[in-house]
Amino acid sequence: MSNSHLFLKSAFPRAPLANGVGRYVCQLQRITLKYCKNHGSSKGMREFLENDLVDFSRANPGVVVYVKPRRHRTAVMSAEYLDGDRQWVNCGNSTRDEIRKWVEVLRTQATGAGSGVRLRKLWHTDVPSVQGPWTPFTHQHPSTNVAQFPSEELGRVQGQPQTATEVLLDMFKAQQLEGGDKSGKTEGSS
Repeated sequence: MSNSHLFLKSAFPRAPLANGVGRYVCQLQRITLKYCKNHGSSKGMREFLENDLVDFSRANPGVVVYVKPRRHRTAVMSAEYLDGDRQWVNCGNSTRDEIRKWVEVLRTQATGAGSGVRLRKLWHTDVPSVQGPWTPFTHQHPSTNVAQFPSEELGRVQGQPQTATEVLLDMFKAQQLEGGDKSGKTEGSS
């Protein structure tokens, strides 16, 4: 096991800004595409800019796209998120398809630091329970641990000897005996 997690920020997993409650809000605020007009390692970025950038901008109107040509530098993408995090991707010698995939990864990430955060727990709540997590067996009597199921006595509600169905059937039979036909037919049957 490596100790690289010691240098990562520590956090709880949470949806940023309660995202998903109500509607989805894209967390990517702006993306900056830096490239060289002449350098060979920026060829994939130039092809992406010529062919796919307009489609990406139309499909994502909430994301601001900056394009910065730089001389004699390798291609780089910089993504800034709503929570202030930034993420950089080196796109030197990347193809047009690889750059398109990286842009999609940056767009769909919940936050820029999502991959650079050591998670302390797999779940998080704003109001933790002092008593621990609830389970269906939390307030059960310990006698259920050794009972054989299905159990007649555990299936009944305490204080009520009959189920609601049994009570209704008894009421129907009593009603039939006191006011019904002597031949055993009910009022609605022929």
